[in-house]
Amino acid sequence: MATEADQPSRSSQSGGQFQDLVIRHAPVLSIGAFFVIICVLFAVGTDAFLSEINLLNLLRQSAPILIVATAMTFVITTGGIDLSVGSTLAFVNALAAIALQAGIPWPGVVVLMLGVGAVVGLINGYFTAYEGIPAFIVTLATLSAVRGLALLLTKGFSIPIASDSLFVQIGRGWVLGIPLPAIIATMVIVCGYIVLTRTRYGQYITGIGANAEAVRRAGVDVRRYTMTVYVMSGVAAAMGGIIIAARLGSGSSNAAVGFELEVIAAVVLGGTNLFGGRGTIVGTLLGALTIAVIGNGLILAKISPFFTQIVIILAAIWLNTRLFRTAHQARRKRNK
Repeated sequence: MATEADQPSRSSQSGGQFQDLVIRHAPVLSIGAFFVIICVLFAVGTDAFLSEINLLNLLRQSAPILIVATAMTFVITTGGIDLSVGSTLAFVNALAAIALQAGIPWPGVVVLMLGVGAVVGLINGYFTAYEGIPAFIVTLATLSAVRGLALLLTKGFSIPIASDSLFVQIGRGWVLGIPLPAIIATMVIVCGYIVLTRTRYGQYITGIGANAEAVRRAGVDVRRYTMTVYVMSGVAAAMGGIIIAARLGSGSSNAAVGFELEVIAAVVLGGTNLFGGRGTIVGTLLGALTIAVIGNGLILAKISPFFTQIVIILAAIWLNTRLFRTAHQARRKRNK
């Protein structure tokens, strides 16, 4: 039987476990709390924020960032970064419209565009993983090159997509009263969560970001796994480009300017370690929705949302670094 002396120790043990849990998930809990606060503020401060039409529109518009941010979580978890997602999205956006005008059936266009995204990601992954060039440099070069290709193809003009094409339903369709883009984004997020947290692949990705040499010595092909996350990022950006082209009914090389900063900010705000070794899809979901809600709420409040692009990435990096440093210090104190 348990003695009275055992009870305080068990109580302190359960309290310690709870404290460890809070410390471990501090970044996600903090962005979750911040998300709830801003939702309440905009709900109180504006009349239309909680309206059904606004919430559904918010879900539809945030689908591309949710999709690409899910893939970017894998990239950043390895300790890398992909600055080319905005340009890849714009390139696919424009190329999809051109392909449809050329008479290619829309299912073929979708498959082709996803393949284009995969090729861009493969280029990024090859030079990063196999040639040892820093991901920042590789993807910065790809950012300029792919955007330049998009401008060359469109000559700076928007390419219209026929409104009677079934392709536009990808961005405008509804399923059981829910926008189709939101359903696609949800499926991507669920798959990303399962892969990152429940599979050996996800363990390898996290391990590469934490200690790539240790993972390599365990017999894992680090370079191949590193390359795959960039392919994943390229495919996700292509998916985002398809959705935006379908929703707007046109393709443009000027689409998604600054999109990569929003994606990175969403991932970092959500609690993924900018230096690798820790990723959280739940946090990324909250981070992406937070950015979307801020932009939407400021517009409803008749405040220009453009200033958020200036401060959001800096705030994200500061918050991420601060929270991880605090959690690390708290963990070290408990282990002493």
